Amino acid sequence: MKLLSVNIGRPRPNPWKGLSSTGIDKRPVDGPVAVTAPGPKGTGAVGLAGDRAYDVKHHGGSDQAVYAFAREDLDGWEAELGRPLPNGVFGENLTTLGVDVNGALIGERWRIGPDAILEVSCARLPCATFQGRLGREGWIGRFTQEARPGAYLRVIEPGDIRADDPVEIVHRPDHDVTVSLVFRAMTVDGDLLPRLLAADALPEEDKELVRRRAGGSGRERR
Repeated sequence: MKLLSVNIGRPRPNPWKGLSSTGIDKRPVDGPVAVTAPGPKGTGAVGLAGDRAYDVKHHGGSDQAVYAFAREDLDGWEAELGRPLPNGVFGENLTTLGVDVNGALIGERWRIGPDAILEVSCARLPCATFQGRLGREGWIGRFTQEARPGAYLRVIEPGDIRADDPVEIVHRPDHDVTVSLVFRAMTVDGDLLPRLLAADALPEEDKELVRRRAGGSGRERR
């Protein structure tokens, strides 16, 4: 298991949400990148040096410090969409190889490189910016149907990471709440919502949402 690339955003206009900029256009970078905990959501700070979020209401902060997506899943979408999908194209900071990103447990911890330890915190939910970036009508629905959204991670131990760094799972919690399960509960299957509370590491924001919605429809939260 390893990183194929570490990807940093290049600001570009965001007409899809009516915002001045978006950081979804991420590109691989050479050399080490510092990873640190960015602090609370609302400032645009994220975990990787040189990157930031511009939709500060929905992105950034310690629970969404780093976004990981599997190269294997990009390859699957590449075949379906019939076009090249380079690392970073889905807005991910980390493009991985050999890591079961969607089967990862909430609270699972990964050591990346010699020092950095990241913890799986929640699932990525698709938004208008993502659909606009792909330029494909109905993309949000198709992506949701697949339920392989990639994972947000929080920073437990800071450090420098770079392409080709090994990824090692150093802790797996004692529950069955995976990234994919969280995504399905939050989007298409509200009956799954009560199961998410078994994951202590789920962000407080999501726990509150689960408590409000438990027994409801599980419609997309934004």
